[in-house]
Amino acid sequence: MSSAEDKVDGWLTYSQVGELMGESVNRVRRLVEDRTLVALKRGKPKEYYVPELFMDGSAPLGSLRGTLITLGDSGFSDEEAVVWLFTDDPSLPGRPIDALRAGRKTEVRRRAQALAF
Repeated sequence: MSSAEDKVDGWLTYSQVGELMGESVNRVRRLVEDRTLVALKRGKPKEYYVPELFMDGSAPLGSLRGTLITLGDSGFSDEEAVVWLFTDDPSLPGRPIDALRAGRKTEVRRRAQALAF
């Protein structure tokens, strides 16, 4: 299985996400805690990063939270959820993250729910 490092091109630190949103790093941490965003440790020294495509301008992608919760309920770790979102799915077609960004959250969540069975 690929790692998120192999799949995700752009990453943002909590500070960078906070700057985009005009919010504090603590607010970004709360967004990660409530599954509005997901962050993975990477780099040296290890630091939390958010995939850049999880942001929609100055706000988190609106359809992401429900999708992350669905994937978590299906038993996916944060790393596995990011890999799944950034892996081509011929039935969409394309990557689930791109479908979410295009407003096709129902299709993506249906596929995510099916993974639990």
